[in-house]
Amino acid sequence: MSIRADDLIDRRRLRRKLTFWRIVAFAVVVLAIAFATRWLLDEAGVVSSEHIAQVKITGTITEDDELIERLDRIRKASAVKGVIVTIDSPGGTTVGGEAIYEAVRRLASEKPVVAQVGTLAASAGYMIASATDHIIARQSSIVGSIGVLFQYPDVSGLMEKLGIKLEEVKSSPLKAEPSPFKPTSEEARTMIRSMILDSYAWFVDLVTERRPLSRAQVLKLADGSVFTGRQAAENKLVDELGGELEAKAWLVSKGVAENLEIVEWKKRDSGGSLFLPEVAARFLGAPSGSADILRELGAERIFLDGLLSVWQPEK
Repeated sequence: MSIRADDLIDRRRLRRKLTFWRIVAFAVVVLAIAFATRWLLDEAGVVSSEHIAQVKITGTITEDDELIERLDRIRKASAVKGVIVTIDSPGGTTVGGEAIYEAVRRLASEKPVVAQVGTLAASAGYMIASATDHIIARQSSIVGSIGVLFQYPDVSGLMEKLGIKLEEVKSSPLKAEPSPFKPTSEEARTMIRSMILDSYAWFVDLVTERRPLSRAQVLKLADGSVFTGRQAAENKLVDELGGELEAKAWLVSKGVAENLEIVEWKKRDSGGSLFLPEVAARFLGAPSGSADILRELGAERIFLDGLLSVWQPEK
């Protein structure tokens, strides 16, 4: 029986489709293997040879388990002889700053650690910088904003215009206060202010402990003010003006070999993507993922909970 022309055409189309998807599948496998190999080689290189570790803390600070785990790995790595913590952050949550501060202090108890301030190390960002043994900032860096903040919206006026009324039954007057759905009572303001002042006193004590300043001197500086690097050096909030070269020079003065390379310890990927564009982007070193895009836009600062140690939270 002869094969009809239509059937022959269909078979050829099917073969072309199968060939195309085989090529795509092969490309995905090759890229995945290449990405995994590169990651493993980079990780092995970081761990095996002696070097100075660099950790970059940028953007809004929150509770970051991965960063804390990374700092702990650096502490345990015998190949790491010194650490540069590079900070460019307006701050974030007070709890997030506290957790990272403690991780840096654990690290500094075993290895020399220096902070290098980029554009900004304010509030919780400065809190983390103070955990190191030496702080270096650029002359025009922004440093300071020592303080604590609590913000919440009040949409009661809007609700009234829309004719919406909130009904509630609660166990005690201060339960779920302050509420965005009604004006804040004086009792609620007193409660929140007490929390803020307690955390503020803790922050002031922390800076007093870590910097060559008396508590009275810290209190004068801890009114929320920000300073240039030059002003911060004059006020002893930072130790030296400069950048990465000066940070390495300080480590050398603490016994770290001058010929050691500075190697950045980056965030480990939590898992690979099954999509070709994501794998390709990672292999090529390009930024990828919606979370990274949102972080670059500063969107996470809209959703911060709890007490904040941040210079300028976005509205």
